[in-house]
Parts: sequence; structure tokens; C-alpha cells
Amino acid sequence: MVQKIGVIGAGLMGNGIAHVCAVAGYDVVLADIAEDRLTAAMEVMGRNLDRQVRRGLLDDIGRIESVQRIKTTTDYADFSDCDMVIEAATENEAVKRQVFEKLVPHLRADAMIASNTSSISITRLAATTDRPGRFMGVHFMNPVPMMSLVELIRGIATEEETVAAFKEMTQRLGKIPVSAEDFPAFIVNRILLPMINEAIYTLYEGVGSVEAIDNGMKLGANHPMGPLELADFIGLDTCLAVMQVLYEGLADTKYRPCPLLVKYVEAGWLGRKTNRGFYDYNGPDPVPTR
Repeated sequence: MVQKIGVIGAGLMGNGIAHVCAVAGYDVVLADIAEDRLTAAMEVMGRNLDRQVRRGLLDDIGRIESVQRIKTTTDYADFSDCDMVIEAATENEAVKRQVFEKLVPHLRADAMIASNTSSISITRLAATTDRPGRFMGVHFMNPVPMMSLVELIRGIATEEETVAAFKEMTQRLGKIPVSAEDFPAFIVNRILLPMINEAIYTLYEGVGSVEAIDNGMKLGANHPMGPLELADFIGLDTCLAVMQVLYEGLADTKYRPCPLLVKYVEAGWLGRKTNRGFYDYNGPDPVPTR
């Protein structure tokens, strides 16, 4: 029975995963490369837990107990007694490979590993470990505490026992797991990111302004966020990384990343996390940058 879960990466996705695991009653080990990142993650988690208390989704005792279940660390040796570890590092295959190389020597032989990758081959990542049968993709949606869906992706070697364990775990979190095959970007991003990329092409080609494109999709297609606003929320670097995986993995020109997306990433305009993307977030209200 799974009792202790490790999470690698204390960024937006990692702290969200740690949050929902702790609320569900799991003991959690949250790791990152620097203490300041872990401190920032716990502060974000605290605010999110407070929001849940205000909404009546969690009581004060549950909030205190959730925080107490989380241990932060910069040492992979602290994963030695974890039943499963979820990697939520940046969407870069080389970085993820390095994470698994450091992680594996510290794990019990029966421990399972998952990657929260949104697009990279699970089979390929699993092959970098000593336990491809106990490895799979578990892709949470952002923001993790609010979004219900989790994509479960098995690699070619993933065992049924592993799939069953992660399915049970995600259901205990109150999430709804869906199975996806190990193709580039899986289900959600295979559909979502090309739409965002096409919206950026629409801007790039002068078909419409940022506001016209976003209002068009919000009012004309009933989307809760416009595609450019959503791209800023996801992070333009992440959008570009997923489009590159699709373009290289499927060898189809329809997935070619828009040059304007590349230019924004090269400029360091990555969206909300840098206060500038398709909108400027430095003032009281977001202002289109194009």
C-alpha cells in the first residue's frame, strides 16, 4: 500500500502535486535543488490551502495536518523510503534524464517512478532507469489543486501493477484518470497546443490582435480563457517545448512552432511567470504587448 510519495521539483506543478497528495493523507517528500525554491513552494502551498479553507473545502485541522505531512529536502537520499516518486522537473528531456540518474540509486527496489511530463516519450524516459516496468507517465493538469483530470501514460514496458497503483493513487486524490497512449504530447496537449500555436500564427500573420483573438475564442467558442492568455498562463517556454516535441516526434509541418512564439521565448517573455508574454502583467490589469 502506498503511504509515502516523493515529488521532484518545487515549481508550479511540483508544489501542486505535493499539495494534493498531502491533503489526501499521503506523507510527502518534496525536493528541489535550492532551499529558497522549497521555501517559496511552501508559501504558495500555504496560500492555496488557505483558499481551500475559505471555500469550505478543507477545515483548519486538515490544513495544519497537510502541511505537517510535507518534508522538504535538497537531498535525494530522503527518497529512500518512498513508495513512489513523481518527477515534475522542467519540460526538458535532458534535465529529466539527469534527475532519474540521481534518483534511482536511492530508491527501494520495489519503488515506482512517474514523470509528470506533458509531452515526452514515457518509453524513452523509462529506459534511462533501472525499472521500466515500474515507470509510467502521470500528467497532472495546471493548477493541480483545481483541475480534475490526470493523464496516465504507460510505456512499452510498464507493468499492470504499476498502472493500477497510480490509478488508485490519483483516484484517492479526487482526480479522474484517463488512459493515453505513449505518443508525443498524449491527449490534452496533442489537441490544445496546436490550437494555441495556430492562435499565435493568427497574431503573427496580422489576422487579428491579441484582444481580438482572445475575445473571439472566449465569446465565439465559449472558452474560459483566450488561447494567448492561456499560453501566458502555461508558460511560453513550455508551449514551445511541447510544439517542438510534436514537430520532431510526428514529422508533420502542421506542428511547426510559430516563429513569433520562438521570438518571445528568446526574448525571455515567457508569460505570467516573467510578467510579460502576449500580455504585460506589471500593471493593475494585463495589457497586450502586440
